[in-house]
Amino acid sequence: IEASFRRAAAGVPVTFVDLSSIRDGDLVVSEIASNLEARISQGDDALPSLVVALAARDLSLVLDNCEHVIQACAALARQGALIRPLLLVALVAWVLGGVLFSGDIAMRAFVGHRLFAMAAPSGGVILIIGWLALAAAPWPSRRARCRWASR
Repeated sequence: IEASFRRAAAGVPVTFVDLSSIRDGDLVVSEIASNLEARISQGDDALPSLVVALAARDLSLVLDNCEHVIQACAALARQGALIRPLLLVALVAWVLGGVLFSGDIAMRAFVGHRLFAMAAPSGGVILIIGWLALAAAPWPSRRARCRWASR
């Protein structure tokens, strides 16, 4: 909680969610979403859609009194830790793939030379990898899905 006060003083929004009234781990996601006023999917897609909603915001999320629903909170934390690296991979792949693909095509059109052999196909493959990383970002890991479902 002290770290959240420091972040709030630095101008980062802090959202405090009291989970003391929640008895069922399946209700943690909906409680957090209601505190954030976030629209999320229902059912099995609730956790991934909350993670995507959280990833789009720069905030500190404080979950207080969560000892009795710690498995659900841990599943949320695991998903949040996975989504940002995948979004970073997608961003880097789009930039690099776009430069290679478009740069090679533009060089051929305007200068008559290519960047290097197979630059455009390599850029296209890297762009596809970027799209796949973006598509995979909101999916929960298999381990998190299994633990979440077993609660």
